[in-house]
Amino acid sequence: MKTNFLIYFFLAVNLFAAQAHGKNRFPQKIVSLGPGITENLYILGAGNKIIADTIYCTRPAAAKKKPKIGSVIRANVEKIVSLKPDIVIATSLSNSRQIKKLKNLGIRVVSFSQPRNFSQICKQFLKLGKIVGEKEKAREIIAKAIRQVNSVREKTKNLPKPKVFVQIGARPLFTVTKKSFISDFIKFAGGINTAKNSKTGLYSREKVVESNPDIIIIVTMGVTGRREKEIWEKYKTLNAVKNDRIYIMDSYKICSPTPPGFVKTLKKMAELFHPEALRVNRGKKIK
Repeated sequence: MKTNFLIYFFLAVNLFAAQAHGKNRFPQKIVSLGPGITENLYILGAGNKIIADTIYCTRPAAAKKKPKIGSVIRANVEKIVSLKPDIVIATSLSNSRQIKKLKNLGIRVVSFSQPRNFSQICKQFLKLGKIVGEKEKAREIIAKAIRQVNSVREKTKNLPKPKVFVQIGARPLFTVTKKSFISDFIKFAGGINTAKNSKTGLYSREKVVESNPDIIIIVTMGVTGRREKEIWEKYKTLNAVKNDRIYIMDSYKICSPTPPGFVKTLKKMAELFHPEALRVNRGKKIK
């Protein structure tokens, strides 16, 4: 009996140790260097593992309370090292020299590039889920987002396609090409990106006038957005001006997408593009 008891005891100890090892093989102390990364971690249920993030990581509200280690493009390396993170998750905007320094100091760094389309947004979300041990949860969230995106596309596929110009910068004027996931917003919502074939995002007001968009969306914040709207309203020949279809969109919603956030913004755009068909009231600012 004593022998059997000892066998069971050691089996239980080994099982517990194996389970503990399985849990600990995923990072428990994460430093996030991007707002989108931070929000995605919270969506995956790993927000409690973030030990620091950037000053721009403000969503969800809990992210504001995390210790700050600088900005997206310039972090405090010494502070990061002192926190002894299991992993630092960076973006394509992160300072390459600082990333190299962190790696040379033996800190694990994983970098995410700027996604070019909805598919890449989902792939990166799944990759993040695998890193933090939430692969299945990531798969479920992605599957739901894909279903919802397909639903919007189905509703808008046979509707008239308005020409849409999206402005994401003022000086110089900057827009989105087909290589940006923002162009997917336009396409999936049943619109046509007037700048999709542009080689770069640099644009001119003359080109906008030439393409004569039905809708202009200004992706910016605060006073700048209102000023840009006033400038466009001087171009009286534009269809967007004639029909009062110039909108201001919060930059966070359109420039820092998560799979669920992509769906939410897509639905708003679809409503703006097709207000009569989707039975919504048009507003001048998307909330």
